[in-house]
Amino acid sequence: TADRPVFAQVFPGGRPDYRAFFITLRRIIAHKTMKTDFLVIGSGAAGLSFALKAAAHGHVTIVTKGEMNECNTNYAQGGICSVTYAPDTFEKHIRDTLVCGAGKCDEAAVELVVKRAPELIRDLIAWGTKFDKTPDGRFELNREGGHTEHRILHHEDLTGAEIERALITSVRKHPNITVLEHHFAIDLLTQHHLGEFVTRHTRGLACFGAYVLNLESNEIETVLAKFTVVAAGGCGNVYSSTTNPSVATGDGIAMCHRAKAITENMEFIQFHPTSLYHPAEKPNFLITEAMRGYGAILRLQNGEEFMDKYHPMKSLAPRDVVARAIYREMTKRGSDFVYLDVTHKDPDAIRSHFPNIYEKCLSIGIDITRQYIPVVPCAHYLCGGIKVDLDACTSIRRLYAVGECSCTGLHGGNRLASNSLIEAVVYADAAARHSLAHVDEYDFNTAVPAWNDEGTLSNEEKVLIAQDAKEVGQIMSNYVGIVRSDLRLKRAWTRLDLLYEETEELFKRVKATRDICELRNMINVGYLITRQAIERKESRGLHYTIDYPKHAYNYK
Repeated sequence: TADRPVFAQVFPGGRPDYRAFFITLRRIIAHKTMKTDFLVIGSGAAGLSFALKAAAHGHVTIVTKGEMNECNTNYAQGGICSVTYAPDTFEKHIRDTLVCGAGKCDEAAVELVVKRAPELIRDLIAWGTKFDKTPDGRFELNREGGHTEHRILHHEDLTGAEIERALITSVRKHPNITVLEHHFAIDLLTQHHLGEFVTRHTRGLACFGAYVLNLESNEIETVLAKFTVVAAGGCGNVYSSTTNPSVATGDGIAMCHRAKAITENMEFIQFHPTSLYHPAEKPNFLITEAMRGYGAILRLQNGEEFMDKYHPMKSLAPRDVVARAIYREMTKRGSDFVYLDVTHKDPDAIRSHFPNIYEKCLSIGIDITRQYIPVVPCAHYLCGGIKVDLDACTSIRRLYAVGECSCTGLHGGNRLASNSLIEAVVYADAAARHSLAHVDEYDFNTAVPAWNDEGTLSNEEKVLIAQDAKEVGQIMSNYVGIVRSDLRLKRAWTRLDLLYEETEELFKRVKATRDICELRNMINVGYLITRQAIERKESRGLHYTIDYPKHAYNYK
């Protein structure tokens, strides 16, 4: 019997250790294993729209480490892109995306998203999403930076929240979807966990589900799945200042990286030019780009307009251009922020178009109809991530990645404003189509060992984890931010390497908790961003380095 899994774990040398045997046996008996056709990790627009399509053909389990609406989708203000009315065309939307992407877009991905967008907008509407309309019943379309036409559907300045509301309502009603809130996916299950026999007899690396920490019981459960969809969002909290909610710690990317999936374009971090300058608050409150599309003007603290020095589109230039211009002006003058001015527009129209921003600013004593808004760039969106093909397939079989954690090639070196939400639902649809075509090919015969959850976490170690997480943010913001250099990147690499060694050693000794898992993931993602930034010996898109200051691509 020594070759059976439970014995092999406690008798590795063939010598009996009965105390260890019974401890392990008790752990295995208590261990909970769930089986599902589709495991979705994450609850934003990408994960939920995939779930709704897959649930018609099998059981779907969604795991999310907070409440369902704790995701980047819920914070997206501006809107969602789709060619809707003339004079806009697919060709114009494709060109705007390619120009903004700094020569790094995958043209097939751009064409897929742009041409499928109208159909997927109809799906969102069918699930209950309400987009703003004009009095004559047409969709009211906004324009944002980098766009040559009005093509952005919106719901006031809370578009993401409206899409998330509609999707959550539909998901909760569906009898074939199980939602596990407050469940943290720790690691993906691949051949690395399954022993020599499975490794030798399985063709290529494959995913069989995930180990999931129940944050309420503190027990680690095994979820086996025919297909796993990583839709775990972005990584903004790798930086000390971000518009992302606290859950955005790069978990999906880190899990896939540890499972040996390919990542790319991680160096292209988009810093939103206009977050509200309010140092006491985290995350930073986003001032949507739609406000600049509406006519708001960026000004220095002395009231001077300055974007005409940097780009012919002025305040509506692509985000990387605007963020670097603000950074340069702030650095030159030693100031902490610049201003966004919308006071020249009609007050009632401002309150109607941007009610959420109006109320937020008013709560800290700023009436945006009469006063300038203090703004500052901060980490906002990852254009790279887990590399996928046009079906959202990763380099690991039975594993898909959708949403911000994925790298489809749509965004290239710089995301065109409001392209992210439509990318999420288009690629979720592609993943659903592909997985449903193969769902009958797999079963649940794989034997998976229980997670070894021995260990304790002392109060002192919690202090170490909190301090290390803060240090990761400082390293990334200071050395891998809007402006970079070889020296800064090397310094980041050295410090992250030390944190990595210390954290991995600690992770082996303590019981898994959300805090240490998030720290581990942030260090992994910080490493990927830094490494791929070091490898790019040019300035392109969102990656700007003073050692190669001439941009490799000129926006037209």
